[in-house]
Amino acid sequence: MSTEITTAFVQQFSSNVQLLSQQMGSLLRGSVSEESVTGEKAFFDQVGQAAAVKRTSRHSDTPIVDTPHSRRMVTMDSYEWADLVDDADKVRLLIDPTSAYARTAAAAIGRAMDDAIISAATGTAKTGKSGSTSTTLPSAQQIAHGSTDLTIEKLIEAKQKLDVNSVDPSIPRYIVVSPFQIQRLLNETAVTSSDFNTVKALVRGEVDTFMGFKFIVSNRLAKSGNNRTCFAFAEDGLKLAVGKDVMARIEERADKSYSTQVYYCATFGATRMEEDKVVEITCDESESFTFG
Repeated sequence: MSTEITTAFVQQFSSNVQLLSQQMGSLLRGSVSEESVTGEKAFFDQVGQAAAVKRTSRHSDTPIVDTPHSRRMVTMDSYEWADLVDDADKVRLLIDPTSAYARTAAAAIGRAMDDAIISAATGTAKTGKSGSTSTTLPSAQQIAHGSTDLTIEKLIEAKQKLDVNSVDPSIPRYIVVSPFQIQRLLNETAVTSSDFNTVKALVRGEVDTFMGFKFIVSNRLAKSGNNRTCFAFAEDGLKLAVGKDVMARIEERADKSYSTQVYYCATFGATRMEEDKVVEITCDESESFTFG
């Protein structure tokens, strides 16, 4: 059983089992393309663009245009979470903690799913027939920190990169940033009054969309020194492959004196499907600033 459960005993004057602050589940799953797969590895085929051929004479031969094909590979990983609740502990508690354990387990699996998506967004994608080729995000799809935080200029540049790549504007677009970067937008002196009002509403949680991007605030983005790696993407630019969706079991274990085991597991993986649909935005996250 968990050695920490004694902190919830009645002797500690606790009448409830309270979950400490944590991200409750996945924030990103609903914003990416998702597909159920079978096997340890999954392959997703892609079809590139081809040019039409102009007819130059009557009754000419039908032209054969080679349509470019490529594929991405996803390696599936399995995640587990389990803990035991002893019957003796239930007697000492004012409530049964099993439900709190279950919520903790579900949240842990959801966070692992976000970590897989975040890593895939700006990491190395496995491409080719057998997934043996490594494809990195090109520099053209990266916005350097430039010793600045998240600015309106960076948002404009991210949007421009997607537009220049002819990303269908009807595909939902998202941007994943840290809480710090949301707040920093308020300090952007170049913001027009109307933009400033929108950003204030974004900070207050009254709106979640700005400049065509739906904002997702995450504390799990990679950080190196003062530089935080944020990213913008079109929904189908990232793929979540789910081999086995979240499975939960709460049952007694005879081998553990009939303690109740809370068990959660899932199998999934993620990849970047197309470089043109993802923009890496590196932002300075220095603490030395004051809001204007």
